[in-house]
Amino acid sequence: MSGQELEVDFVTVMIGDQLFGLPIGRVHDVFVPERLTRVPLAAPEVSGVLNLRGRIVTALDMRTVLGLPPREDGAPLMAVGIEAKGEAFGLLIDSVGEVTKLSMSEMEAAPANLDTRWARVADGVYRLDGRLLVILNVDQVLGTEQELAAA
Repeated sequence: MSGQELEVDFVTVMIGDQLFGLPIGRVHDVFVPERLTRVPLAAPEVSGVLNLRGRIVTALDMRTVLGLPPREDGAPLMAVGIEAKGEAFGLLIDSVGEVTKLSMSEMEAAPANLDTRWARVADGVYRLDGRLLVILNVDQVLGTEQELAAA
């Protein structure tokens, strides 16, 4: 396959007013979370747990992880289901976009002025039609959550 550029599919999601991308290979489900059960003494970004087709899923509020203001009461809520180390997680987001195929060679490093909370969990960025698509590193997002929970 020499001469061909490596392309990757990303699921685009909105968190606040920002466009983010998740590698499609890490996304297992997209769903509307129902009946979140709060977990006492959990880290602030853990919204709770939920039952998804018989599995207990830890729900992480991506707005909290990224330092964004909380969503307004009654605002629609979506979740992206991912797995890491045998555990199931639901990343709570505002909305799901589309699957976008992008060339790895066009990905840029996170800009120096990117919020440090975002830079910590970003693999890089793409400039798309005047918008910045921040590519999330799922392992970093979950690692950050586990570091905070351990603190």
